[in-house]
Amino acid sequence: MGNKTVLITGCSSGFGKLAAKTFHRNGWNVVATMRAPEKETELTATENMLITKLDVTDEQSIHSAITHAMEKFGRIDALINNAGYGGYGLFEQFDHADISKMFDTNVFGPMRVTKAVLPIMRQQHSGAIINITSTAALTGLPCTSVYCASKFAITGWSEGLRIECKPFNIKVKAILPGAFGTHFSAATDNRLNAGDDQVSQLANGILAHFTKLQAARRQQEQKPADPQDVADMIYVCVTEDTPTHNLVGKDAVLVADMKNSMPHQAFLDLMTATLLPE
Repeated sequence: MGNKTVLITGCSSGFGKLAAKTFHRNGWNVVATMRAPEKETELTATENMLITKLDVTDEQSIHSAITHAMEKFGRIDALINNAGYGGYGLFEQFDHADISKMFDTNVFGPMRVTKAVLPIMRQQHSGAIINITSTAALTGLPCTSVYCASKFAITGWSEGLRIECKPFNIKVKAILPGAFGTHFSAATDNRLNAGDDQVSQLANGILAHFTKLQAARRQQEQKPADPQDVADMIYVCVTEDTPTHNLVGKDAVLVADMKNSMPHQAFLDLMTATLLPE
């Protein structure tokens, strides 16, 4: 058997692009997918790198990308469900179309791609599926409640899928990054000024307060968060024995430790006091 093959969604920037480079550097065949591959200037198509179009909201696009991957490499050993985007705003500021669009990408997108890849992995009797979630899957956060809901959904799905796939020797894991430079900056749906003055003032106040807290945390850190740490964790989760849920970043570990160290209501009360502006 030749090199193993990984298919990664959302490779136009951020974690996806870094993961593509990391796997390629370690000798893997890489299927780097994105919605607009014609705009890609950094990743280079080579004997072991296929750059192809894949939109997780488009069934035909998904099946076309997988067909190209199988024609070129003959197998898919790992799937990295990375494509997704965030959104700032109170729940009331998102209309139904906004919410449906986010869930279509962040939840149903990974489900579509996974459903298309699973028969290949079952036939191989091996594989790894890594879902990129977020610290937002640990607790609901103000001004990102819709985004949190999408990440909570992926977390629960990952846990159930893990059990379903175990008889086929397919690993399913989730990675929960904290706040990194790429996390929201690449694609964010901003609804902060939607609605009446009361809700828009609260939304902007919460985000300003949260931004201030993040800035204070960064000043205390000797070393800024490096997105490469997430790419490295993706590679480790595919190639080594790791837990189902894998935290990356000091803030992710901090939130998880707080959540696990006290009664759940006490944790929620603490988060409320911390995240709401005075």
